[in-house]
Amino acid sequence: MSKPAHQPKQGRGSAPPLPGTQAGLVVASFGRHVLVETPSGQRVICHPRGKKNQAVVGDQVRWLPTQDEGTLEKIEERSNLFYRQDEMRTKSFAANLDQVLILIAAEPEFSESQLTRALIAAEAEHITPVIALNKSDLAEPFGRAWTKLAPYRAMGYQMLPLAIKPKIDAAAAAGPDDTQPAQLLELMALLRGKKTLVLGPSGAGKSSLTNLLVPDARVLTAEISQALNSGKHTTTSTTLYWVDANSDGARTTALIDSPGFQEFGLHHIEPMQLANYMPDFKAHAQDCKFYNCTHLHEPGCGVILEVKSTARPSTISASRYRLYSELFAELSQTRY
Repeated sequence: MSKPAHQPKQGRGSAPPLPGTQAGLVVASFGRHVLVETPSGQRVICHPRGKKNQAVVGDQVRWLPTQDEGTLEKIEERSNLFYRQDEMRTKSFAANLDQVLILIAAEPEFSESQLTRALIAAEAEHITPVIALNKSDLAEPFGRAWTKLAPYRAMGYQMLPLAIKPKIDAAAAAGPDDTQPAQLLELMALLRGKKTLVLGPSGAGKSSLTNLLVPDARVLTAEISQALNSGKHTTTSTTLYWVDANSDGARTTALIDSPGFQEFGLHHIEPMQLANYMPDFKAHAQDCKFYNCTHLHEPGCGVILEVKSTARPSTISASRYRLYSELFAELSQTRY
């Protein structure tokens, strides 16, 4: 299965915009339909010219007006594309991201395998990941989960505790809950001026977070559904919401809500590149005797020496090494 293509680079000598087309940003995608937002804030349903829609949320596009809708004519060059890939298909989440907010919960217990896979996918596309652990108000399970995340803090990943509570009345919709101002201020500081994909398993609190930061999210989603006449739930699709705007009306902070997932395939990652996308492994892989070391059995392997270190606590935890071994085996099988 091939990797989704990043669009070819358009240099200084690139061709001018196609005649009659307009610039736009893809803010929602539902099957073959996409919703494109113009620089003035107008939103238009657009369709691809071919049978398959290649555009994803976050894409900058050129589109051609056709009566009350439009056709996609060109996808501009992407700086990155965050996606997962299993044996059957590729699922693209969003493009041109500044960061990925990986939202997990203290209860039910999160999957370290899912977390690791999402981090690897972000590292492979040079997208900054931030780990947010929800349900900090549950002291005991949160304490266990925070301890479980110690290796990731040691690797330098930014980590944020949250206690996201669903809004239950109109008064609450007026603004964030005052019981957690420090957490929300820190979160807003991380989001400000950036395009952020919110990623996480079902039940982690993504919808509650979106509704907290974007009070009109449900209304906007309903409007999109009505505009597309989809007749189906739109929560299974990826949607971009603007969190704030400058005094001149410029939209600066985007939150991209994505569907929950239970599996996160990494079949687009070469097994021999895996260690490069795991900071705790990468730090010691340069000490290996052989350039093509798999870090599984070779003599003189810097990673294995670190895992087996007795002189001091190892910087590669046993669970991380087990996850690496399992992933290496899984990705190797897909290629033979």
